[in-house]
Amino acid sequence: MVVATSRSTEVGFETVIGLEVHAQLLTQSKMYCGCSARYADAPPNTHVCPVCLGLPGALPVLNKAALEFGILTGLALECRIPAFNKLDRKNYVYPDLPKGYQISQYDLPLCVDGVLEFRSGGDVRRAGITRVHVEEDTGRLVHRVDELGVEVSLVDLNRSGVPLMEIVGEPDLCSPEEARDYLIALRQTLRYIGSSTGNMEEGAFRCDANVSTRSTDGSILGAKVEIKNMNSFRAVERALRFEERRQRDVLVAGGSVVQETRGWIEDRGVTAAQRTKEQAHDYRYFPEPDLPPLEVTTKLVEAVGARLPELPGLRRERFVLAYGLGASEASLLTAEREVADLFEEVVGPSPRPEEARTAANWIVNDLLGLQRQRGLPPDTLPLNSSQLRDLLNAVAAGELTVRAAKEVLPQIEDDELPRAAAARLNLLSMDDDAALRVAVAETLGAFPAAVSDYRTGKTAAIGRLIGETIKRTGGRAKPDQVRRLLEEALTSP
Repeated sequence: MVVATSRSTEVGFETVIGLEVHAQLLTQSKMYCGCSARYADAPPNTHVCPVCLGLPGALPVLNKAALEFGILTGLALECRIPAFNKLDRKNYVYPDLPKGYQISQYDLPLCVDGVLEFRSGGDVRRAGITRVHVEEDTGRLVHRVDELGVEVSLVDLNRSGVPLMEIVGEPDLCSPEEARDYLIALRQTLRYIGSSTGNMEEGAFRCDANVSTRSTDGSILGAKVEIKNMNSFRAVERALRFEERRQRDVLVAGGSVVQETRGWIEDRGVTAAQRTKEQAHDYRYFPEPDLPPLEVTTKLVEAVGARLPELPGLRRERFVLAYGLGASEASLLTAEREVADLFEEVVGPSPRPEEARTAANWIVNDLLGLQRQRGLPPDTLPLNSSQLRDLLNAVAAGELTVRAAKEVLPQIEDDELPRAAAARLNLLSMDDDAALRVAVAETLGAFPAAVSDYRTGKTAAIGRLIGETIKRTGGRAKPDQVRRLLEEALTSP
């Protein structure tokens, strides 16, 4: 176990954090049956069968795609993939677990001994990955008040049996901020390789945190506390910050931290005790009798590894070196694989540095801004690569001014090319000197003070006149052409 030095400003104590992440796998069917794994919008208890309902005599069949996604994740996290692993029964009783046990993995998991590299506070950090194993998700409990005003709890088993992997991190994190940045990097990796949506709002990416506090001289050792019910990166950071402070206060006062599971209460901003922490023996693990052990061949690992894309950290570094982009721009462009793909499709294999920077600026400042404005998912952009390339080419060729291009952008219809949209909206650049001279004359008449300033030597005043003239043409006039005509008019007797 590697323990990093605390970055806390509070001298004498250090915080040790390890994260356990459950991520749903992007398969069509469930882990051990043929029911659809796409349960989010389905009516309750409609994506179920005897297997995921836990009915007597129903036998599970392993989902090969889920296994391959688990291996793909392990490879992305630099894990070792043992040739032999097995499935186990994890026994506990809860209303959302119809079988009374979960088919998971215990002592022989699918992937072991990995690492995740991430950035936090300007530094590059490396945190160990203990294991990645596959299992099945549980159902969902829905708590509500019925029409008679009675509080009831209902069970929806559509999620029961959905493929899940658990990614167990080493206790290498030493602050709530590092935990947040670790989770962001892990989620980004899973989305890049396509093994999970990483959608925390839908429960496809869930985190439990183990946190303890100890004195730097080793004289005080706090027990490990598990925190649950954190459904956002911000919630993880806030919960860990509260728990860090709570444990330190207990230890400073001479008390003992109880090893337990605590829940995060978002609206109050506190953690609250739920139950004492379970140990492995509490679950009575034993090998799953209805599924054979798994032999992961070198051939299978190589075939899965061939699907591994360039990971976000390497891609970010390449964008800086190959395209001359700034670190911030490169980070924004590579945050989502689809955005990075769009950028490279637009600029091609060997663009000039100014072309790459122009494309990056349009994507970062305009496309991502329009994406947020429309409430689109992070991996969905308002334009495809052909549309963005057409827009940039039109600007470069002078067919569209930058101002007109920005006006066209939000009005482009599905699969419509920006040049066609500009023609439809009458926003293509003006080349008619006669029409521009009319706009110039109107501007000069409307702003006599700026005209006087320019003619008395304050040449910067022409900027105001250029802007006003372009505004009179609806943004269609080319700035250089407007400047030329204004200078002619202002210097003529």
